[in-house]
Amino acid sequence: MTIRKVTALGALAAVSFSIPALAHTSFVNPTAEQDSTIVAALQVPHGCEGGLATTEVRVELPEGFIAAKPQPKPGWELEIISADYKKTYSNHGKDVKSGPVEIRWKDGDLPDAFYDTFNIQGKVAGVDAGTALPFKVTQLCGAKGSVKWDQIAEAGQDPHSLDNPAPTIKVVAKKAGAAGHDHGAADHMADVVKVGALEVSGAASKAMLPGQPVGGGFVTIKNDGTSDDRLVAVASPLAGRAEIHEMAMVNDVMKMRKLDAGIVIPAGKTVELTPGGLHFMFFNVSKPFAEGDKVPVTLTFEKAGKVDVMMDVGSAKGEQEHHHHN
Repeated sequence: MTIRKVTALGALAAVSFSIPALAHTSFVNPTAEQDSTIVAALQVPHGCEGGLATTEVRVELPEGFIAAKPQPKPGWELEIISADYKKTYSNHGKDVKSGPVEIRWKDGDLPDAFYDTFNIQGKVAGVDAGTALPFKVTQLCGAKGSVKWDQIAEAGQDPHSLDNPAPTIKVVAKKAGAAGHDHGAADHMADVVKVGALEVSGAASKAMLPGQPVGGGFVTIKNDGTSDDRLVAVASPLAGRAEIHEMAMVNDVMKMRKLDAGIVIPAGKTVELTPGGLHFMFFNVSKPFAEGDKVPVTLTFEKAGKVDVMMDVGSAKGEQEHHHHN
């Protein structure tokens, strides 16, 4: 894709000094660990001056935020502008010299009365702990108005003193042990719980990436009985809502659909929930699942009734590998 340089908008110069104190654009999660893959979720809390609706959001990506992938938004067109990075980075053992440097969501309509987030997955690479990565943002409201969030605090300056600060993500040191792969046997010994004729084992989840709003879950259910049972509901106190989903190929497209009728567990058979097939989805999670956590989950079966299991949360690694190779 070619890079179109856009000079400062003429309209902006006229209005920038008279903008009232609008609530700033900011990130849902303002920190990220070194060399981690994150979802940078930009919050756009209002339109332009005069209550104009936002029709375009442009985000300039800072050096050190690589391999960016924007999340498409219904009703908005996406434009990705790529260029060479200043440095060469290593990502999954490969040298990366170029990639997206600006993301634009265009031709949308976000009324001033509403708030929305614009999500970009990317990797924080080669950035020292303590650094604040600035993402310069321009909000356009049709041809009539715009707001630029592009001011960067100088050393020792309080970012709160700026009128239009660029939203930042502060890079923090990697947690000790987070990268280690010292998985003992305990990792693979999730509790086996019996309920009626069913045996529930291997309940697991993956660590959620910072800013990721939805968690997944998997479990193996064995039916030793002579009649079919059905998993009808899943719930967790750590999630506002939990659903049973299925990944299935529909006309050669991988689709995720909610299974309102639940999952049949046939007599004498074992049903495995896996990342690419049947699985749980946890929404409105109060705190992202982190590696090593145990997440309490209640499964409700038509015949066997309710059973509580603990989901072991493993590394997010597999999830990221999967994203990079699809």
